[in-house]
This record gives sequence, structure tokens and C-alpha cells, in this order.
Amino acid sequence: MTLQAPDLAPTTGVEVITDRRRLLLGGGLVLGFAFAAVKAHARTDAKVNAAGAQAVSNERAVVSGQGFTGFAPDAFIRIAPDSTVTLIIPNVEMGQGIYTGEAMLIAEELEVGLDQVRIEPAPPNEALYKQPLLQFQGTGGSTSIRGAWIPLRKAGAAARIMLVEAAANAWGVSPAECRADRAMVFHTPSGRSVPYGQVVAAAGRLPKPQDVPLKQPGQFKLIGRGVQRVDTPAKVNGTAQFGIDIMVPGMKFATSASCPVLGGTLASVDDSAALAIPGVLQVVRLPNAVAVVGEHFWAAKQGLDALKVTWAPGANANLTTAALWASLDHAADTGRGAVAYQAGDVARAAQRADKRVEAVYRQPFLCHAPMEPMAAVVHVRGAECEIWCGTQVPAAAQGDAAKILGLPQEAVTVHNQLIGGGFGRKLETDYVQQAVQVARACPYPVKLVWTREQDMQHDNYRPMYLDRMSAGLDAKGLPVAWRHRVTGASVTARYAPAGMRPNGVDPDAVEEAENPVYGQFPNMLVDFVQWVPPPGLVVSWWRGVGPTHSVFVVESFVDELAAAAGRDPYQYRRDLLAKVPRAQAVLDRAAKASGWGDHLPSGQGRGIIVQKSFGSYLAVVVEVAVSDDGDVNLRKITAALDCGLTVNPNMVRQQIEGGVIFGLTAALYQEITLAGGRVQQSNFNDYRMLRINETPPVEVIHMLTANPPGGIGETGTTAAAPALCNAIFAATGVRIRRLPVDRALLRRSARHRRWKGTSLLPVGVAAAGAAAEAAVIADDGPIDDGPPEDRA
Repeated sequence: MTLQAPDLAPTTGVEVITDRRRLLLGGGLVLGFAFAAVKAHARTDAKVNAAGAQAVSNERAVVSGQGFTGFAPDAFIRIAPDSTVTLIIPNVEMGQGIYTGEAMLIAEELEVGLDQVRIEPAPPNEALYKQPLLQFQGTGGSTSIRGAWIPLRKAGAAARIMLVEAAANAWGVSPAECRADRAMVFHTPSGRSVPYGQVVAAAGRLPKPQDVPLKQPGQFKLIGRGVQRVDTPAKVNGTAQFGIDIMVPGMKFATSASCPVLGGTLASVDDSAALAIPGVLQVVRLPNAVAVVGEHFWAAKQGLDALKVTWAPGANANLTTAALWASLDHAADTGRGAVAYQAGDVARAAQRADKRVEAVYRQPFLCHAPMEPMAAVVHVRGAECEIWCGTQVPAAAQGDAAKILGLPQEAVTVHNQLIGGGFGRKLETDYVQQAVQVARACPYPVKLVWTREQDMQHDNYRPMYLDRMSAGLDAKGLPVAWRHRVTGASVTARYAPAGMRPNGVDPDAVEEAENPVYGQFPNMLVDFVQWVPPPGLVVSWWRGVGPTHSVFVVESFVDELAAAAGRDPYQYRRDLLAKVPRAQAVLDRAAKASGWGDHLPSGQGRGIIVQKSFGSYLAVVVEVAVSDDGDVNLRKITAALDCGLTVNPNMVRQQIEGGVIFGLTAALYQEITLAGGRVQQSNFNDYRMLRINETPPVEVIHMLTANPPGGIGETGTTAAAPALCNAIFAATGVRIRRLPVDRALLRRSARHRRWKGTSLLPVGVAAAGAAAEAAVIADDGPIDDGPPEDRA
């Protein structure tokens, strides 16, 4: 797969303000521009493909540059004698724009135009493409740009130095008299010039420079400019190829069903009816699943439905969500917490405090629900195997397949594809492993596709969390004691056990809890109780990873402290951030742009939060109107962001918009519940998304600074839930302590207010006045076994 980079858009200003509503209203212009891009791309496709673009990713021998006839100074750059420039991108593209962002880093220092390069996804190779921050070849945790910022620029700069030196040697001049621009080397005194392609052979014989100076921000030509994404044209004209689109000669189709009770196994299968269906080829039995292979997907699906399967449900046959919460409560009560951070004497400070505030927050299991279902094509040919899929961890997919087949890792080839939504789901290789197991039983390549029901009911879920908070406030209402106990399953212990701290703290579970944006308080204790879920119930990373859990708790609790102190929540946070100027700056900007303090009618409110997740500072204000029926109408989102040096402002805006909407969707509607050991949700009808008519205008204020680049792909998600719930509190006086938002609770609140004749005051005043209501109406009541009917 190769993508042709586009032309550049105009340079952006110092501060970029975007509004999603304006973008939607300007759809005609957007479509017109996209159409022009499609035509331009169509003209170049044939030439690009004829140049042999697939050779880089398909031939293992050339991954490290061996056998490549042009210039291959490192793992990221290939320049052919015909001057074709190919940039190999270490991270996978799953909608976040990383093919564009990382290509800009290399192209900037290599001195080539982004419109002059082709983009290739990196093949699996931990040695060459290990993500510096993750320490494995993977894409996630908003680490891509942060990790690639220096290495990819150094790769481009080193290559440019070698090409310039090769040209200077040919001319018999000093390299200092030469310069590079748009894949050409120029000797200014003589007016001579040469394309990169004509000096690649000589450049390849030069030693690679070790000390490589990089450009200063004022010298950037690409970085910081709003650039059209390289993957947009192909996605608009339909030629983009995702994992589920792969077709290979002779391929058959399969779909599978796993034991509906998590952790259960397959007991027996009567496949006579399935095999009688035209197009059904065979039935493959696995320890905990069964798959049907057919000439086409429809035959395989009909065959699967016709199977008579007996499952062995195992130990989880009676498992319910209520039982899981009871188990979590018990762990929080009795478990010995591993200390993540401790300072001062919390108990003594709390005893001396003027006021004490306590709260318990609950967050549910969540699934990933990407738009592209799980799919992988696998061809097992004796002593080798070929895999086509979209994965966030290509080397892990390769290794897992090799282990299943008993082959050396190098005998497995993985062709990574564009991913149609990851959100952490494709950090797992379960679907690839099952496809390998099925293909092993077949004499032809097989495409295994999971239905959305299969995926949603057998995902590896974001953990349930139970957080117990308490604080002591001084006479000014500011915290003098801070106690936070996190209880939940450990993703790190399962996925990357080496990342656990020696004392048993999961750093992911306490991220942004042990060191919140406000800094660590003088009397503070944060600990972690690891809860072990029942076998078969697997937890994993979800978009926003650790901070999406902790920021909800911390920013909801700070809002409670402000209410208990009778303070405006914006001004209260501002006081707490006196020593954190970057956080205070984004908070001020978001408050001002949102109209914070302006009067709102009864039933409407604004909620504010501030955070520093993933190295970026972000403040978000959500404005809502809550009806007496409990319906939450999102009226406006305002976000102010400082993510440091920015590679592509367009992608920053898009990621904030998408991330906030993703987080609001989860906070309003989503949870995974169990009854009889079975996941009750199955598709978007009962695990619904925020719809376009429910999506409010999103204003993104991008404050450009010279700080190191921060992550951006998940920071909007972490901010969404607390800002929403704080807004609901401002509108209704109901403190939401359990997600998703319970409409029934809001209806009860409305009845309560009518009964008492309570009228809410404007925001800022309302928050203080609503504190008394919150003591009566708070979302920490008994836990239901399953989602209330009226949450949908």
C-alpha cells in the first residue's frame, strides 16, 4: 500500500480557532476541494504503482535497506535512482493522521516536499520500528509524534547531509557551499544543481553522520503548517484499502462464534445442517469457538447460524454486573492498597480541616466498537504464513501467528493495512490468532470476519473502576488533605507486566491521579487496589487509557470541592493552578471563549475541566440543557489546547473534535453489562453512538507554544466525561458519580425540584446553590443489574 502525499495548505496563524459547526456549514466547499484532490490522485496512481511501491513492505530483505538499489540510509527513507522518494512510517494509520504527521517530520529535515514523497507503512520489525515511548512496535497512548519527534527528524537530516556531501564531492566543492531543497542539491556559487536520485549511489557509500544538527522552529517549512492528510484522497474516492477489504486469489471466507458465556468453551457441534447449505465448505472447531468457512461471507454466516452448538459455560454461568460491582466494593473495602504517592499526614490534616468531602465514583466496562469489524486474511503454506490485516501491533501479530503455527517469526509475513477505527482494539491480536487457527485447517487463504455482535460480546474491555475520594478543606475551601483509592483490574499486569511497579501499582491506573494537573498536595495519599476479574473477562487499553479514568474522577471531585466551598468552579481551579501557568492559560482561554459567567436559563449549565494528559494541556467547557425528562442536550463545546510545538494544526483540531465526541458518547450512553455471564450489548442499537443531530458545535482554540510536542489523539476523550457531568450538575444540581449518565436519576431530580419548588440559579451561583441538592441527589445509589431501560 502506498499513498501519495498532497500539496500544502496555507500557513496557519499564531492562534488557530476552529468551529466544527462552520466546517459542516461549509460542506460544499469541502466536497469541492476533495473532488479536485481525487482527480489529481487518480492521475498519479498508475505511475506510482508502476514504480514498484510494494517492494518496500513486501520484501523482508529490503526492510533494512539490503538489496535496495537506491539510497537506504536508515529504516525510514528510500530514494531510488529515478529520484522516487519513499518514506516508511513506523506507526499505523487508524484515522489519526499519523501517516501525514510523521512524513512531515522526515520530509522537513530531508528537504523534500510532502507532495514529492510516497508513504509506506512499516513492516513488522521490533528492532527497526520500536516506538521509543512504548518500547515495542505499536501505535497507541498518544505517543506517536512525541516518540518520533527527534528520531524521524534525525533520520531525515542525516540523509540530507549525505546527499549534499555526495553532490559536493562530485562537484569538488565544500558541502558548506551547497544547500538542499525539494529533493535537489544546489551549489549556489556556480549555479549547478542535481536531483537526489543522481547522487544516491555515491551517498550510499558515505559514512552516516552521528552528530546531526536539527532545524530550529523558525527554519521549519513543513512543520506547523496545515497540511491535507495523505490518506484523505484514497478514503474519499474509495480506493483506500483497509484490512477488511483485502482480497487475494483463491481466498475463501469465514466467520466465527465464541462461547457466549465469557470464559466458556465449546462442548459439541452438529454441523450437518450447516454443511448442507450451498457454498459452505467446512466447519472448524476451536477450544472456545467454532468457525464456518464458505465460498463467500453470506454462505459462511448462514452456515454459522445453522450450527447446533452446545457450549460449556464454565464458572461464569451466573455472573452479573451487580456481582462484579459487589466484588469491586469488597476489594476496595478490604484490599491492601499499593501506594502510588504519599506525602504528609492525610488523616491528621483531614481531622483538622474545616470541612470534609467524600465521594465514590464508578465507571463501567467499555468496549471499543470500531466501525471496521475485526478481520484478517491468512494463508498458511506449510512452513510459511502470510497475513493481511490492520493492526496496531504488527510485530506482535507476527509473533503470535508464528507461535501458533510453530514457525520461526521470520516465516510469517504481515501486510499491515489502514485501520477503520482502532481506539485500542487492535492493540490486541485475538482476531488475528483466531484467523490463523482457522486458516491452519484450510488449504487456501481465508478471510475471517467477526460480526459486530461477535466483537462487542468478546472484546477485551476497558476495566470497571471504583474510586473512593475524600478531602479536607481549609477555611478558604482549598484542599489541605487529599485521599484517593483506585480499585480496578490492571491492564498493565495483563498486557505488559514488566511495566508494573515493584510494589504492585499499575502506573496506568493511577496516571493523572497520583500527579494531577494541580500538582501534588502536601498531605496526599493515592493507592491502587488490584481487582482480579473472573477468568475469561479480559481487560485492555481503551482510547484515553489511564487518564480517561482518572481525569473523570479528579475533575468531578474538584468540582465537588468548589461547590462545597461555595466557589465558582472556574475561579476555584484558577486558584489551585497558581503555580501551573500553562494549565491556567488554557483554563482562562476556554472560560473566556465559552462565555463563562454569562447568564443561562434554568435547566442549562456549563461544566469546566482542565488537565495535562499525554503532555498536552487542555481545558474544556461543555454547555448543556437538561429537560425534565432527563434528556441531555449538548449545546456547545469549547476547548483550549496547548500541545506545544505542532506538526499539523489541522490534525490537532480534528483529533480534539473527534476525541471529545468519542468521550461524550461513552459518558452519555455506553456501558458493557453482563447477565448469566453473557455480555448484554450486541451492536450500535444498544451500544449507541452520539448522532450527528445530537453533536454540538465544537470550538477548538489552539494555543501555539514552543513547548515539546504533546500527545493529541486521546486528550479530548479524557476531558469529555467530567466536563459533561460538571455541566449537568450546574444545570440540575445532580452530581453524576456513575457513568454512563442515568436519565432516570435526572428525571427524579426534576420531580424533586418541582416538589420542593426549587429553582436553579445561573451558572457560578447555581453550582454553589446546587451543593445542597447534591447531598440529596447524587449518582451513588444502589447498582442495577444491567442498564436501565430508559438510558438509551
